Amino acid sequence: LPSVETQKGNQQTEEILNAILPPREWTESGQLWVQSVSSTPATRLDVVALQEHLDTRLQQRQARETGICPVRRELYSQCFDELIRQVTINCAERGLLLLRVRNEIRMTIAAYQTLYESSVAFGMRKALQAEQGKVDMEKKIKELEEEKRELERNLQESKNRCEAIEKREAERRVQDDAKHTEEVQSLRKTISQL
Repeated sequence: LPSVETQKGNQQTEEILNAILPPREWTESGQLWVQSVSSTPATRLDVVALQEHLDTRLQQRQARETGICPVRRELYSQCFDELIRQVTINCAERGLLLLRVRNEIRMTIAAYQTLYESSVAFGMRKALQAEQGKVDMEKKIKELEEEKRELERNLQESKNRCEAIEKREAERRVQDDAKHTEEVQSLRKTISQL
């Protein structure tokens, strides 16, 4: 018969295990089923079997070996939970410490995932803004080119008007000079006749 201390230790271990890995509950055929984690200590063979099972599941579910892979992450998470269970049975304090490590890793991964998603969203916004800016800039360029052509037409018209005015003025000046010369000669003639 196990001693009272051994029974208390086993009960404490089971409570810790249930806190770390809560029992699953489901209803089947109107009957409530509860599945708790085993408190049986693991042997070396169990660890080797766990490793082989992990490798098999990774291949079956076609988990990627590198990069971000949710399947691989899920399988490693399950394996880590099993290792925490095995360690907790032998030493509850070590199991609780591993639980803290697991939770910290999950929080860090969640933070990185949020950061990644927000950076992707930021990148998409910037790309859309750049695309919109490009469209706006192309529109502005077309408007400025049209304005430039209009100004060049106005300039050409002004040059043509200016040349026409200069030509008319030159012709008028020639006529005025001729008329003046004629009047001067006429007056000289009149003066010389007097």
